[in-house]
Amino acid sequence: MTDEKQTPEEHEDVSLYQKLADRAAEILRDGRKTLDEALKKAGEEVTAGGEYTRERAEKVSTYLRRDLTGVGKKSQQARDAVINAVEPHRVAAGVQSGLAKLLTTAADVLNELAGKSEQVLEFKTGEVTSPGTLTCKDCGKEMHFKSTVKIPPCPSCHKTLFRKSY
Repeated sequence: MTDEKQTPEEHEDVSLYQKLADRAAEILRDGRKTLDEALKKAGEEVTAGGEYTRERAEKVSTYLRRDLTGVGKKSQQARDAVINAVEPHRVAAGVQSGLAKLLTTAADVLNELAGKSEQVLEFKTGEVTSPGTLTCKDCGKEMHFKSTVKIPPCPSCHKTLFRKSY
């Protein structure tokens, strides 16, 4: 989706999303704050200029927190899966039994992760999201975004529920 197709309100939300993301990233790089603290501070700084209301900043912060939390959870789950997969006592129990157990455990973890990932990757019309591809959960139409946007209804079936991919 291009910037020309965004309404002024959508453009403002996207701009606010970017400002909050940039400032929160600076605060986090300094290592002095948690994600929630960084988003709160970034929101306070952005609203202090009077260009955005506190309510709008809080709303857009929820979109940013959702996106960052989703990425963080996937990273943590992948890290945990690798640590569990290479524990020495599993290898000592025998290659075949260890491999069978590993594959069974991995399948269970992956099934659980897939279910949780689907929930994290579910987006709705009206929310703001980072670049990527949204696929309509009803008709399968893909919408490709090269920049942060406020999500429109599906251009094909006008439904409002999507799955995100990067």
